[in-house]
Amino acid sequence: MTAWIILPVSLSAFSITGIWIVYAMAVMNHHVCPVENWVYNDSCSDDTVDNGYPKSCCTLEDVPLISKCGTYPPESCLFSLIGNLGAFMVVLICFLRYSQVIEQSHRSWVNTTALIAGCTNAAGLIMVGNFQVDYAKSLHYIGAGVAFPAGLLFVCLQCVLTYHIAATTFDLWMAHIRVALSVLALISLVFSGIFFIHDSFLLQHLAAICEWIFVIDILIFYGTFAYEFGGISRDTMVVAIQHVSSRACKSPGSSSTSTHLHCNPEGITMI
Repeated sequence: MTAWIILPVSLSAFSITGIWIVYAMAVMNHHVCPVENWVYNDSCSDDTVDNGYPKSCCTLEDVPLISKCGTYPPESCLFSLIGNLGAFMVVLICFLRYSQVIEQSHRSWVNTTALIAGCTNAAGLIMVGNFQVDYAKSLHYIGAGVAFPAGLLFVCLQCVLTYHIAATTFDLWMAHIRVALSVLALISLVFSGIFFIHDSFLLQHLAAICEWIFVIDILIFYGTFAYEFGGISRDTMVVAIQHVSSRACKSPGSSSTSTHLHCNPEGITMI
């Protein structure tokens, strides 16, 4: 067992706890209404409820979408931190998983595509976290439009890889769990998109609930990599680097000098 097992657990624990703290701050500061509220109004007069208590009058502007919770300070600061740090951990997890699959002699386009999808997901998270929806709506929606589908693609491809390299009964059970999480993510994302495009109070609220389910589900999925990361060794990333270097050596147009410098296995190992 290695210390890398802490990484996926930390991503899930930090991000899930963080977004709920952001939500609680937004509710207490009257920036959104609580998720258990199902009563909305067309308009509201000045809310007389003091900060520290939920709003007593809610409109469509107060629907507790995750992005809406992180729009205004001070919660927007924490929201950006979660997005940036979470994206960094996602990239690390994707690269380690990519390296681990290669180490087990399973080189496929599925593994490469999963790495690209995971990194794309991270890029979208950075945009979502740093461009608040009320101040940079177009950039925020572009980030969300990139992050959510890429995250869904990543978890689906990881299900395929988990079945492909499963060697024990426990590996198969983990694959089954990941398929269940992926199906839930697909359903929640589809319904969130369907509900979000309508102006109905009820459908907007349902869209927010589906969005929360999707995000938490994806974060739990990332946390399941703790099962495999206990087997990561010092050579795991070296194997991936050697694989990438060997592919670069085979590319046409390489000079003999570059081939000698970059295609020497002993040199790569020393690095």
